[in-house]
Amino acid sequence: MRAEKTGVTIPYPNTQPVPAIAAVTPPSGAARPRVTFLGTGYLGATYAICYAELGYEVLGYDVDADKIAKLNAGEVPIHEPGLDELLRRNLAAGRLRFSTDIAETAEFGDVHFICVGTPQRADGMGADLSYVEASVTSLAQHLTRKALIVGKSTVPVGTAEWVEQLVGKHTPADLGVEVAWSPEFLQEGFAVDDVLRPNRIVVGVKSEWANGMLYAAHKGVFDLAATEDREVPLVVTDFATAELVKVAANAFLATKISFINAMAEVCEAAGGDVTQLARSIGYDPRIGNRFLQAGLGFGGACLPKDIRAFQARAQELGAGEALRFLHEVDLINLRRRTRVVQLAAELLGRRSGPAGPDLSGTRIAVLGATFKPNTDDVRDAPALAVASLLGKAGADVHVFDPQGTENARRAVPELTYEETVTDAVSGADLVCVLTEWAEFRNADPVALGELVQGRRVVDGRNCLDSTLWTQAGWEYRGMGRP
Repeated sequence: MRAEKTGVTIPYPNTQPVPAIAAVTPPSGAARPRVTFLGTGYLGATYAICYAELGYEVLGYDVDADKIAKLNAGEVPIHEPGLDELLRRNLAAGRLRFSTDIAETAEFGDVHFICVGTPQRADGMGADLSYVEASVTSLAQHLTRKALIVGKSTVPVGTAEWVEQLVGKHTPADLGVEVAWSPEFLQEGFAVDDVLRPNRIVVGVKSEWANGMLYAAHKGVFDLAATEDREVPLVVTDFATAELVKVAANAFLATKISFINAMAEVCEAAGGDVTQLARSIGYDPRIGNRFLQAGLGFGGACLPKDIRAFQARAQELGAGEALRFLHEVDLINLRRRTRVVQLAAELLGRRSGPAGPDLSGTRIAVLGATFKPNTDDVRDAPALAVASLLGKAGADVHVFDPQGTENARRAVPELTYEETVTDAVSGADLVCVLTEWAEFRNADPVALGELVQGRRVVDGRNCLDSTLWTQAGWEYRGMGRP
């Protein structure tokens, strides 16, 4: 195994998960670097809690006093399997706490991770970096000793250099504060394992001191890997490459998902079955079967806005033509949402006019509101977007989601939300399964058939056993399936 650094390759023994890096003494004088996470949303809260679990002294910072109060009380503001137990355990152990005091945060930490949001700009496709600017500036103004500021947020290439300029502007030069970048690769629903057992660590640094500090800040991850007889690849590179890794990975995954959904469109026109197509090409090891599940498309807080920001930044750099294909990736993804509405209209015998179908007088059960299972995140969730489109077409829409109902109600209050699957489907003319929760995949079509007004189902995730549902008397429609 090797760690790669721009222009330099550092060999190290196969028995060691990382190369030998010169030890550095944390500026605080602590045995291990004390770490802070600025921003305690999904990213920052997960990292802070998991790093405390790895044995670090951790302080999480946020300007949202209510969120900080809940975290200090042992309440996780998001749904992520296993995270609540880790939070309570590490609060009790004294390794973890949360604060709204930026001066306390600056004084506490040796390594400060920036974990704030970078949403899409209101006036375009680019990323809004105002939260990054605010957190870095506020932190820098309160630093009184040498420290390392590390970006984790997903940002346009060139941001790290800009952050370095911000730090230089707001801290005395003799403090020697440095900047580094280390992108995150969390998957919602699997985030705890992604922090504790990452499939790689990427760091963009400019000095051996920064490299040593980041190694020390990740040593708990490497030590856990050693005890479990695993290896964690470490890539040491420059700022630009470290920033590009995350957006490039997201762009590739989005492209793979949209590719199979494009094939679903072809299958629908030709009479093919995209599930069998995907299985067949997935056996090719050059392609693989992950992210080849055709359906409603991708959503969430990352992929959609990240590929748009990537396109916008490439355009600014004069490389816009290189990423033109991502525009079509985005369009394919969005078309899958309207396709569900078309399928609903077909099953209900409603014609579609120039403004779409008129679904008034119908009751539709929507199962799923989150963008994927095992989370309560409804940000840019295809399921919730489709539910809203069905409602705008005149349908009486009843939504149920095992974890995301409250977030969905806040986002789209005009729909009706139910407490159980039974409540949602009772009296429905059509059932749409739009998030592949296990509760929906394993539902009994015979029992549900006794509750509905009409046995019609749209499988927006191709997650149901079509044979079972058809045998139970349901009229079944999948995505890209005959």
